[in-house]
Amino acid sequence: MRKWSPVLVVVLGSLVIAAIIGTALASEDAGDETQGDLLKFSSKDEVEAFLKEHAQGVKSGNGYPRMPGTTGQETVMDAPAPTSAPPAPSARDYSTTNVQVEGVDEADFLKNDGRYIYVISGDSLTILEAFPAEDAKIVSETRIEGIPTALFLSGDRLVVFATGTEDHTTSVKGSATPIPVQRVVTHAYIYDIGDRSEPELVRAQTFTGSYYDARMIGDNVYALTQEAPVWIRDEIALPEVRTDGGDPILPDVYRPGTPLQNYVFYTASAFSVRNDRATPDAETFLLGYDTTLFASQKNLYIGYRYMGAATMPDYAGSREETIVHRFAIDDGRIDYKAMGRVPGHLLNQFSLDEYGENLRVATTVEGWTREGSFQYNNVYVLDPAMEVIGTLEHIAPDERIYAARFVGDRLYLVTFKQIDPLFVIDLSDPKHPGILGKLKIPGYSDYLHPYDADHIIGVGKETSENDWGGVSVEGLKIALFDVSDVNNPTLIDTVVIGEPGTDSEALRDHKAFLFVKEKNLLAIPVSEIRRVENRESKYPGSYGTTTWQGAYAYSVNPAEGFVLQGTVAHAEKGSPYTWDSPDAVRRSLFMDDTLYTVSKRSVVMTGLDDGSRINEVLLPYRWETYPTPYPVW
Repeated sequence: MRKWSPVLVVVLGSLVIAAIIGTALASEDAGDETQGDLLKFSSKDEVEAFLKEHAQGVKSGNGYPRMPGTTGQETVMDAPAPTSAPPAPSARDYSTTNVQVEGVDEADFLKNDGRYIYVISGDSLTILEAFPAEDAKIVSETRIEGIPTALFLSGDRLVVFATGTEDHTTSVKGSATPIPVQRVVTHAYIYDIGDRSEPELVRAQTFTGSYYDARMIGDNVYALTQEAPVWIRDEIALPEVRTDGGDPILPDVYRPGTPLQNYVFYTASAFSVRNDRATPDAETFLLGYDTTLFASQKNLYIGYRYMGAATMPDYAGSREETIVHRFAIDDGRIDYKAMGRVPGHLLNQFSLDEYGENLRVATTVEGWTREGSFQYNNVYVLDPAMEVIGTLEHIAPDERIYAARFVGDRLYLVTFKQIDPLFVIDLSDPKHPGILGKLKIPGYSDYLHPYDADHIIGVGKETSENDWGGVSVEGLKIALFDVSDVNNPTLIDTVVIGEPGTDSEALRDHKAFLFVKEKNLLAIPVSEIRRVENRESKYPGSYGTTTWQGAYAYSVNPAEGFVLQGTVAHAEKGSPYTWDSPDAVRRSLFMDDTLYTVSKRSVVMTGLDDGSRINEVLLPYRWETYPTPYPVW
């Protein structure tokens, strides 16, 4: 192993959240209250009548579709200061969750505070005393009721989200006998972890519906749950929010002004991590099946796909639009402000960004004409009233967006069909966005990460042209781009890892990407397909494949490009199938001069100065605890 360079960490992040599709029908009259494009239902009877008329085929069941979150409000009071002394020693420097917007924390299955690592392992919350690495050990395992999904850490308070089911009976009109009902619910368990060896459950918030995502700003948690309409005979079961099994809160229910074909209840709830006496606040929205969430420190944006009338006369087959709602958020409060719409659909949360008072949006338009199908990409700038003030359209015809990253007054955009164009787009004048330059190279990037103001790191796949004139996908690719000359971006260096099929969690989840410019450290999980010679074959040159599971660590700078500092192995040889292996590295973090790589099975600690393997702690992983009982939409 090569000598490692000294290190420190900064984490980049994102907010992930994905998907809701709806076919528009005719417009309807408003309910009792209108907020912009959102209409408030005046009663449960009105909700039932609306769904019976407009929700096609929805007459049953616990809903499992997934989407991002919005929030409610509550009054927050500070909790008493913890009586226990702060743990010591702790690392001077350590990484935290890689988030999209500074100051907006994102729920993840792993958190750390410079001494302890808190990780969901199977059906348990596992706490490791991880620093110093030589003495690392598990100090507690707490079984969580339901399927634990994500965590938040706030000092000596820890929030664990878990999804399960509840059985109860309810009365309905015209029936003298209570009706049995089973509903999917999400629990937010709030623990006092002043004593890490014995976490104490102090409060539980319960929300009907499955967990989708959550954010935390300060001590306020904003959680989103989702639930397909649950019918009990001819009555709808409205979403509920409860604290410690108390009386349920029935949030107000809103819907867009234009009805959709399919509906899911999305309930946005807000609660304090520290104020155990405050009542959570919540709002419920009826939306479709392709929604994306972006949150800044001041605003929450919810965008969803809408299939409406043709937006462009020349393209009669193109009817898709993205409708975006803006909510102002402040200290646990949420206020609806405005609605806007743009042609096309979003890729993910990185398709949205707030800069100054404006929202920037990148979309892909797909459709057809009499001559055939078409595809191209657009960029829009919307003002606080959600009116379009800047437009750049018809970028990269016949290609779609694979990655987008807004950095200051620029947008870096990757599109792909056979060649990967990296576009540098100028947004310094929000009313007149324009393309400054582009670079075409083989392969594509699924994720873009700023190195500094003049350089961008891309992670994706290498490609090559095959014998039939098409494109073959090769190994995992990391690239460093120089964008200092915005009119002529260049490729400084590229690294390709493994054979076709090589994978990384960082391709799908930005929280798996660890880059710290101050420490000159880039760490990326790798499930590598490697060739192995088949010595028993009678044919020369015959080979098979095996899978190596672990992480690659590089130093990276514009002068030298990527320099491999070492690899951390979690499994040397395994199944050729990389998906969901228990040894696949899912996260990397550091404390001082130790790199921690985490798979479902274990946490491996490696010295950053010399690449030595310091320790490994096995997690209480059991395969049978992982299969998800709910479909992923």
